[in-house]
Amino acid sequence: MTLTDLNNGFRDDEQRRRVQRVIHDRLADDRDPQECRFLMRFWWQLGMSCREVSMDELSLNVGKPKLDVIEALISAIRSSYADIDDWITTTQQVFPVIQDRGFRATQDSDG
Repeated sequence: MTLTDLNNGFRDDEQRRRVQRVIHDRLADDRDPQECRFLMRFWWQLGMSCREVSMDELSLNVGKPKLDVIEALISAIRSSYADIDDWITTTQQVFPVIQDRGFRATQDSDG
């Protein structure tokens, strides 16, 4: 399945940025660098029409819970703007914001 058409599926740039913010803040955890790398490549692809990542690459490098969410997003993008808004709401409810524990631990030990 090609993912190069996804950038055309958003109501406007604001909706695309909201989706990207959810991916960045709630799915792309840099404590798992491989998974994070491929989620961020997907994040990047949402804003352009050239190939950055394939579904096969995502399937091989992203864990099942997050892969299911990404597949739901792809389906929503190809369905309707309202489905994208629903995806944003649901994903925000299911996945907490990722905290940078390494940075926070460094800050706590400096004090």
